Amino acid sequence: MALARTRSVALLGVEGHGIDVEAHLGNGSPGLTLVGLPDAALREARDRIRAAVVNSGEYWPDAHITVSLSPASLPKRGSGFDLSIAVAILAASGVVPADEVRDTAFLAELSLDGRTRSVHGVLPMVLAEAVRGRRSFVVARGNAREARLVPETRVLAVGSLAELVSRLRGGHVDPPPEPDPLDPPAHEEDADHPRPDLADVLGQPVARRAVEIAAAGGHNLFLLGPPGTGKSLLAERMPTIMPRLGTDEAIEVTAIHSVAGTLPRDEPLITRPPFCAPHHTATRTAIIGGGSGVLRPGAVSLAHRGLLFLDEAPEFARGVLDSLRQPLESGEVTVARAAATARFPARFLLVMAANPCPCGKPGSGCVCPAAARRRYLARLSGPLLDRVDLRVELQPVSRAELLADRTFVESSETVAVRVAAARERAAQRLKGTPWSCNAMVPGAELRRRFPPQPGALRILGEAMDHGALSARGADRILKLAWTVADLGGRDTPTPDDVGYAFALWTGAVQ
Repeated sequence: MALARTRSVALLGVEGHGIDVEAHLGNGSPGLTLVGLPDAALREARDRIRAAVVNSGEYWPDAHITVSLSPASLPKRGSGFDLSIAVAILAASGVVPADEVRDTAFLAELSLDGRTRSVHGVLPMVLAEAVRGRRSFVVARGNAREARLVPETRVLAVGSLAELVSRLRGGHVDPPPEPDPLDPPAHEEDADHPRPDLADVLGQPVARRAVEIAAAGGHNLFLLGPPGTGKSLLAERMPTIMPRLGTDEAIEVTAIHSVAGTLPRDEPLITRPPFCAPHHTATRTAIIGGGSGVLRPGAVSLAHRGLLFLDEAPEFARGVLDSLRQPLESGEVTVARAAATARFPARFLLVMAANPCPCGKPGSGCVCPAAARRRYLARLSGPLLDRVDLRVELQPVSRAELLADRTFVESSETVAVRVAAARERAAQRLKGTPWSCNAMVPGAELRRRFPPQPGALRILGEAMDHGALSARGADRILKLAWTVADLGGRDTPTPDDVGYAFALWTGAVQ
């Protein structure tokens, strides 16, 4: 047969787009022509595929081969099309049955000896094709567990092109080849590094309470204090008290990490809220996402459904910090380039930590003038801080407090039970709405659907009359008060809940 067709998938961001791979054997000088907007890595597939076919013991057609990737207007990037192109060529030359491969998506890179190599983004690829009704997929063995996360699909994992050809012919299947040395090793847990626990943080009862409230309601948090007071410890332990991800959330988060190439091979489904802590030298592209070639998710997307921690927040570039405002409001990032536009989910909980001054020395040890302190914290813009619900100032913990707190400190497991109960109360209240936690609810909807007790808002009204509170701030305090009420098992916020929320929002709780 001179014409054959297979299927593959192109990624734009975390969204998969089905690609028809057509191979035609025609007259003319022997060679391979690839059309359909391929990038440099894909154009190099011509040499890789020819070597893989020959080294797999198959005959390379002595004809002019034209391979079309359709739709032609969609950019195709990466090496994940290798297997689908090779199978289409073999089917067109009659080596394998063309009818057996027409409705199957092949997603793998080929090495020169014919081995299959795993590629990034297999999960969103399979999800995209499954939505369109496709059920048959062939992937590299390294991507098998990830691809099989999608229900009602048939996933065949192969170690080489020769193995796949043998299967398609219905003949004997050779033993699996040795693992490719270029494939990344499986991730292994280190028993010497136990999972962090909130009980590791001694002292700081106000900050620990603020962390619990932030986790229960999905509120953004700002921790201010000198070095050694536990800011980083608290932030790193927040995911341990947050509820596990639901099935849909876990698939969504896993798809993002699959595209980024950060998915552990031994645990393909991410069920715990992710934690992302970029360095303060990170660029705007590293934080938001993008790139000049392949569009990759940034830190805000890697923290989707989890926590983004900015340690030493004033040290980040001003433009990087201000770029967080849009994803904090919309829950997604749109990266526009000349060739394509990609959308990345970015619904994360933001935790920022900062020293009170550039030197970071506590108490009388600080030598920074008052103007230097103001300039340092002024790097955090007002619009960004306006999107933070809780502000807590941490003080150095005394030796007596450390010794006394060892008896009363609570573990992450204990706090997680209260957080889960509060989230469940909020979920029941918000049932039938597009929101799942208090921080997501728009202020107008919160006042209209869930009005608190009449006298509960008196303190907010007085603050607004004195110009100390904006309408947006009042909405955020009200959301915070609902979370405090949920943790306390109350059906509606009381005046005390609103007052406590107001103190947390202003940073007045000591």
